[in-house]
Amino acid sequence: MYLKKVKNKKTGRIALYIVHSYREPNSKYPKSKIVESLGFLDELEEKYEDPIAYFTEKARRMTEEAKKESSRVTLNFDKEERIEINAANRKNFGYAALSKIYHELDIHTFLKNRQRHTQEEYDANSIMKLLVFSRLLYPASKKKTYENKERFFEKMDFSLDDVYRCLSFFTKHKDELQLWLHERIKEQYNRNTSLVYYDVTNYYFEIDEADELRKKGVSKEHRPDPIVQMGLFMDTDGIPITYGLYPGNMLDKQTLIPMLGNIQRNFSLGRIIVVADKGMTTGDNIWYTLSAKNGYILSYSVRGADRAFKDYVLDPTGYRSIGEGFKIKSRLYPREIMVTSRNGKKIKKRVDEKQVIFYSEKYALKAKADRAPALEKAKSLISNPSRYNRATSVGAAKYVRNLAFDPKTGEVLEDAKTSLFLDEEKLKREEELDGYYAIITSEYQEADERIIELYRGLWKIEESFKVTKSDFETRPVYVSTQEHIEAHFLTCFVSLVIARVLERRLNGKYSVPALLESLRKASCSHMQENYYLFDYLDEVLVDIGKELGIDFGKKYMSLREIKKILGDVKKE
Repeated sequence: MYLKKVKNKKTGRIALYIVHSYREPNSKYPKSKIVESLGFLDELEEKYEDPIAYFTEKARRMTEEAKKESSRVTLNFDKEERIEINAANRKNFGYAALSKIYHELDIHTFLKNRQRHTQEEYDANSIMKLLVFSRLLYPASKKKTYENKERFFEKMDFSLDDVYRCLSFFTKHKDELQLWLHERIKEQYNRNTSLVYYDVTNYYFEIDEADELRKKGVSKEHRPDPIVQMGLFMDTDGIPITYGLYPGNMLDKQTLIPMLGNIQRNFSLGRIIVVADKGMTTGDNIWYTLSAKNGYILSYSVRGADRAFKDYVLDPTGYRSIGEGFKIKSRLYPREIMVTSRNGKKIKKRVDEKQVIFYSEKYALKAKADRAPALEKAKSLISNPSRYNRATSVGAAKYVRNLAFDPKTGEVLEDAKTSLFLDEEKLKREEELDGYYAIITSEYQEADERIIELYRGLWKIEESFKVTKSDFETRPVYVSTQEHIEAHFLTCFVSLVIARVLERRLNGKYSVPALLESLRKASCSHMQENYYLFDYLDEVLVDIGKELGIDFGKKYMSLREIKKILGDVKKE
């Protein structure tokens, strides 16, 4: 606070005021308000020997007292005050937790070092933070994300064009950044990579246009749009290690060898055990994994196996009951696989592996429940064949004997309509295998229960894909050039790493969606001057705050306090 003198132009008289100076959050210039109106100088000179000195000292004392009583603030509101158009009065504070991990992983250091010798004027680190924090809390297109950048307290002095230009910069350094993150996680969290999980998913595009990367393929969402394939390696804590993008028409099983080659060459993991589902269980993948001195734990299709394997599965001999409705058995078995040689021909190779078979009554009931709608549809098709065609009978047709369709119209052929009946034999063969699962592994010394436990960890990577698609809204993808597509998925990868690290820091107590929902709600509204009102706190935020040293429980904070916290989380 200070003493302000105002001279009246008409009368020449000088009025004295004690004034408080402050700065509005979205204003470049300081503002002030009158704390006390003292009167005219000529009148005050009759009461005080030196009014200027007296009231200057009073303003100083008031400032000191305000500092001592900083916990109490008096604000005066004008009930008629209007909201300014496009005013960004609502801010998120929850991203402080994400910023803490972002800076602990030294992502800012990596980007600043890589940009140091370039001619680009934009701040790549600021742009990465905007894209990552927004992807985690308010997922949207790049344009929408930029338009809403004011919801954060960060200084973001760049244009939308800068954002798009920076995507090319991110793509250039995407492989280095993945390795950088791996090294930081290894140092800070003692990452265990003796066992790694691998899976593939795909993402569709808003723009129906194909190129070298965007191709029509087998979409996980059963959509006709162009897609891109993503292969992802993850550690046992569920934290991603590295990812790769492949053309949409590339089969899932074809991605493992290039991904495994990359992780072996660049990440220095030593011997690893690859855990994956049956989509990866091919002779080429198994032989490549073993040739690189690695191991595997893979799901194996019981229904797609030969008769000898099915007979072993159904033979009750050797099963051990483990709990109610669950049994297990295994054997060491030499199996022949077909491997593609250098000249492209298929040759036979023998692998000695352990085959673990288990039965779950719960899974058997689920399989029957999943099949029930298709059976009802099959019965309806038999009773009313004219109501169905090749397209509408999908899922049910395999249970109907003598079913044939017109190759041109897709309608059920007239000759077939009178001789349709349920394929009881096929249904019986399917039902007898309900609830049985098989895992094949090179790790024959591991106990059966341990093999199953390790394989079940694969759900974490499947959950990661679900999180990116639903919570991060990674798809549909709105960017179109290959450089921009690569950068888009890099920012999604960085986002997933930060989210998983936060989940690990909380010891898995809360899911990623629960963590992000609470951080999203940890927002505040500007009241007056530089003070903000906070209106949400839950158990999740309390636990995050305890772990990361951030107080989410204050109802009121000044801009200075908020900026101090956001500055502290950036310190290593």
